[in-house]
Amino acid sequence: MISNFILLDAAAGGAAGGGMGSILMIVALFVIFYFFMIRPQQKRQKEIKKFRESLDRGSKIVTAGGIYGTIKEVRDLYFIIEISNGVSIRVDKGSVYPSAEDANQAAQQDEQIKNK
Repeated sequence: MISNFILLDAAAGGAAGGGMGSILMIVALFVIFYFFMIRPQQKRQKEIKKFRESLDRGSKIVTAGGIYGTIKEVRDLYFIIEISNGVSIRVDKGSVYPSAEDANQAAQQDEQIKNK
């Protein structure tokens, strides 16, 4: 009876050690995921936020919908954008991306990557 107890106790100890290895593997995967996925995305979001705060009247921009224009007015939550002579629209600040030139360069780089 004592020998059965020792065997059961040893088996339980081995399972606990394997559980610790699994936990370490999950933690390692999370760390890798953080440094390769989450951190770069946060950095990109900070750059976009900084860009949006730096926009001023006369800046050329492109919206998320692909509309190119020039900022006429800057308000708290939105921009008034002139898209053609005498044609202005109101656009949420969250849908504005870097200038048209920057957007074109990024699109060309994406196209080059796809073609490789």
